[in-house]
Amino acid sequence: MQTSTVFLVLVALSFVGFLVGRKRSHAVAAGVGGMHLLHSLPKHYGYMAALWAGLPALLLLVLWMAFEARVVHNLVVAELPAQVQQLHHSELGLYYNQIVSYATGSSDATLLDENQLSAAEHYRELMSNSGLMKALLVCLVAIIGALLAVQRVSPALRARNHVENIFKWILFTCSFIAVLTTLGIVLSVLFEALRFFQSIPVTDFLFGLQWSPQMAIRIDQVAASGSFGFVPLLVGTLLISMVAMVIAVPVGLMSAIYLSEYASRQFRAVTKPLLEILAGVPTVVYGFFAALTVAPFIRELGESMGLTVASESALAAGLVMGIMIIPFVLSLSDDIINAVPDSMREASLGMGATMSETIRKVLLPAALPGIVGGILLAVSRAIGETMIVVMAAGLSAKLTANPLEAVTTITVQIVTLLVGDQEFDSPKTLAAFALGLVLFFVTLLLNIVALYVVRKYREQYE
Repeated sequence: MQTSTVFLVLVALSFVGFLVGRKRSHAVAAGVGGMHLLHSLPKHYGYMAALWAGLPALLLLVLWMAFEARVVHNLVVAELPAQVQQLHHSELGLYYNQIVSYATGSSDATLLDENQLSAAEHYRELMSNSGLMKALLVCLVAIIGALLAVQRVSPALRARNHVENIFKWILFTCSFIAVLTTLGIVLSVLFEALRFFQSIPVTDFLFGLQWSPQMAIRIDQVAASGSFGFVPLLVGTLLISMVAMVIAVPVGLMSAIYLSEYASRQFRAVTKPLLEILAGVPTVVYGFFAALTVAPFIRELGESMGLTVASESALAAGLVMGIMIIPFVLSLSDDIINAVPDSMREASLGMGATMSETIRKVLLPAALPGIVGGILLAVSRAIGETMIVVMAAGLSAKLTANPLEAVTTITVQIVTLLVGDQEFDSPKTLAAFALGLVLFFVTLLLNIVALYVVRKYREQYE
């Protein structure tokens, strides 16, 4: 039985447990003289039964999924001939993958030998038995858990406290998983970056002014200098992001002010969803728009003014990226401004202030922490963008502050370094992890600055 089917059955059993637990509470209440004698509401007894049915069975299902493939692999390999089991780990893995591909119908039998064909039949049998045992055990655990919870229903049972404690631990587990995930990402990038810094000095990477990650395979190879200066990539990233924010922040913030304070409800109901559609447009579409429309227009306009404009420029990428980011700034700023208490608006207007003065001196200072958070999100979105930069700004790592020239960003180079047949332990490939680590610290610095601004200007309102 498929795992998705088992999960749906588990959800159904949990729902049945909820209904039975709630019904049982009604029966117990009728026997003791009324619902008011129960410690908790009937729904809490139902929730308790559903949780007792669902959580242990779900844990069993997750553990089964985690170990099923490995156990089946060991059982199948144990039935193979001794000469096959003595193969190198990578060769044995390829041999086993061919078995699995044939067993799942993804390959032809002509590509396999007799041992693989018999092993494929054994694999199908094991997976079939595993699916059946998985379904039976999960359903059995769910039923036993629901029955135990139903039997515990009594007037003195603190079902509400029990359910709240369970949900508290669920929330704690989710937050702990989020922390572990973040830690795992940082450590995985850090370890590979340290391997890179064993080949390339940290000072050459952080303060180098040349970026040419082509490493020589042979001693006499030409045009493979292997320069890993990070500065041109940082300058290109900041240049494009700055152009984008110059477009996105004023337009998004002013649009939010108009929609929240000046526009009618009918206009707001139509305009805001239309503007937020921009957030759902794929970035590759923005890239096409930048490469086919904006970049040629900027080049022709620059040439008519006597300027030298590259076919791919930071200005083109930044303009289109700014258009893409407008909905983020607009939506968040609008929500934050609307969250300011109406009493502050009314008090300011009642003191004789105009609407513009109220906005500048009351609403914006009150909403500043949220607006800073929205701008930070927009900056992070700009720094992490890849497709628009690839299609409109190019791949040239130039140390320039001229937005009319072609530049590249950190994220684009990370993608470029990890694509191809380069060896994974070469400095060229490991440089991607060093770039990711530095990008992580740049983002962390932005968060620290934002927290400082938020704490400095945060105000508490009744």
